[in-house]
Amino acid sequence: MAFNNRVKIKSLLEQPLIGAEVTIMGWVRTKRSNKNVSFIALNDGSIITNYQVVADPNVISEEILKKCSTGACLKVNGTIVESQGAGQAAELHASSIEVLGEADPEKYPLQPKKHSLEFLREIAHLRIRTNTFSAVFRVRHALAYAVHKYFNDKGFFYIHTPIITASDAEGAGETFKVTTLEIGNPPRTEDGAVDFKQDFFEREANLTVSGQLEGELAALALSEIYTFGPTFRAENSNTTRHLAEFWMIEPEMAFYDAEDNADLAEDFLKYLIRYALENCEDDLKFLEARLLDEEKSKPADQRSEMGLIEKLKFVADNDFVRITYTEAIDILRNSKPNKKKKFQYLIESWGADLQSEHERYLVEKHFKKPVILTDYPKEIKAFYMRQNEDGKTVAAMDILFPGIGEIIGGSQREERMDKLVQRMEEMDIPTEEMWWFLDTRRFGSTPHAGFGLGFERMVQFVTGMGNIRDVIAFPRTPGNAEF
Repeated sequence: MAFNNRVKIKSLLEQPLIGAEVTIMGWVRTKRSNKNVSFIALNDGSIITNYQVVADPNVISEEILKKCSTGACLKVNGTIVESQGAGQAAELHASSIEVLGEADPEKYPLQPKKHSLEFLREIAHLRIRTNTFSAVFRVRHALAYAVHKYFNDKGFFYIHTPIITASDAEGAGETFKVTTLEIGNPPRTEDGAVDFKQDFFEREANLTVSGQLEGELAALALSEIYTFGPTFRAENSNTTRHLAEFWMIEPEMAFYDAEDNADLAEDFLKYLIRYALENCEDDLKFLEARLLDEEKSKPADQRSEMGLIEKLKFVADNDFVRITYTEAIDILRNSKPNKKKKFQYLIESWGADLQSEHERYLVEKHFKKPVILTDYPKEIKAFYMRQNEDGKTVAAMDILFPGIGEIIGGSQREERMDKLVQRMEEMDIPTEEMWWFLDTRRFGSTPHAGFGLGFERMVQFVTGMGNIRDVIAFPRTPGNAEF
């Protein structure tokens, strides 16, 4: 007989199968015993709820029961019966228990008590076994599936853009270099520069910061595409909002203008939230209770006005506010925090680059709704954004969410060859190296647009987790590449 003839706990909870003989497998969360019986709470990761195994010491040996400690992995055969105790409708009366993997209770770090998120980050290889992190990663999976379903149902094509690239799409220069040259002693040219001709790719290369530019190439052939893959930023930011390795969703659409782009982005975000609400109810209820408990220690004025699920429904059911950058600057300049010098970065004049504190003020204090900000000064935005007729602004768009700040950034792309070349020259971006990108403007150019959604920020918003390091299994941050 095959070893894995188990029934998932999720299936048993949905359809109890009273009287059936089944096999379940999972990890012990808790065990309590009296003289007559042991109660083992087993979890296999399929659902947040544990399943109660009842073990009679007359049937299961004391030697086996001793090994059924927290963290141990068990295979349990038995009969499902209606439960007499509170907390569950049915339970499994064990006829046999096989200990697949022991966990020494003296050494196992996840004993059944409250652990801080900081401590759990240090044992990221085990933290997925906790209720909090198993819930987060089930929600993350559901959101990832929803991304593909949304775009597939709309007729978009999924494009895999390169992880290793020679371009820095954002022009920020904060890239991880990819090389096979000897780090301390690379070959040099006659003038002393590193001789990249002897490197694997025969040129400088780096890990991608965005799949956008390659996505544009595909959109200008397939009309509507999206990418969903890892991106990398060598930005030395130790914050709750930044990772060095994260996942980006980047749709690019031919025949879209800035308004079409904003409409799609808003619809997409609402779809993801609704999908989570409909498919992750148990996990979201748990995460909401966890958040409520966490907020009890905060001052009253720092607590959320809405519970997690209420907040998600509010965002999904209401139109986002749409304002221009110029309107936002006026609001911020005249705001109390600005006038009383409470902002770390004071807003004094048009052209200021908005910081997270400004974005969150607009969303959380002023409008109390998600905000779509448009028409930014061209000086603070990337070269590929379409220049507006005023000569000062570009058709850019950022979507701001409560607790997160910017969650989506996008724009209508500059389809006019002369304007794009002029902007690249102004920003010292070598046009000869970007010949392939410019070819799309030379041959059959058309208005097109796109945006990028940082997937971890979306997961953070939906789960209510306060730190982005807690929504990716193995966070990569400055000084940390463990596991």
